[in-house]
Amino acid sequence: MKILMVLTSHDQLGNTGKPTGFWLEEFAAPYYIFKDAGADVMLASPKGGQPPIDPKSDEPGNQTEAMERFRNDPAAQKALANTVKLGNVKADGFDAIFYPGGHGPLWDLANDRNSIALIEGFYNAGKPVAAVCHGPAVLKEVTHQGQSIVKGKRVTGFTNSEEEAVQLTDVVPFLVEDELKRLGGRFEKAADWADFTVVDGRLVTGQNPSSSTSAAKELLKLLR
Repeated sequence: MKILMVLTSHDQLGNTGKPTGFWLEEFAAPYYIFKDAGADVMLASPKGGQPPIDPKSDEPGNQTEAMERFRNDPAAQKALANTVKLGNVKADGFDAIFYPGGHGPLWDLANDRNSIALIEGFYNAGKPVAAVCHGPAVLKEVTHQGQSIVKGKRVTGFTNSEEEAVQLTDVVPFLVEDELKRLGGRFEKAADWADFTVVDGRLVTGQNPSSSTSAAKELLKLLR
């Protein structure tokens, strides 16, 4: 079982001058769920190398067991520091693709031609596609059989009210909830910050950082 995890390379929060990147829990929790299930995990990003970690995700109040495990895992840290350049990755040989969130993907992966082609390659080959929190933003330009991959599908992602709570509604280039609805997705959500993951066919989406574990587990179920 081989899983591709794709992380953002974008490190600037709009024109605020503040840093962003990927959300550490949304990488760490799924990474260990996949590894513990015996999966071979490859990490990729648009620019390759070390992807930017959103410093907010590593604050004391956001610590989790998976993050602690990552901090004590030199092999995982090395893998993260040496992500493969996305343009050099092909869907062949992988069984599934997973996108952690953080605000970074809104700026790069949402419009990245290599990412879009990869997702379409996976999906057209009958392989599952999963994304959590802001990760579902990567589906924005993805099509399947001539229409949006999310059209008519049950989906979730970081909600408008959660974006409002972190006071970034006017900073982000688009709101995940609004965009998924605009594309014809049947958007579902739980309470802010609650663990909530939706599976529709081969598409797995999680609402927020709390949903990282459940999204990863649902992806594994599709592979079994």
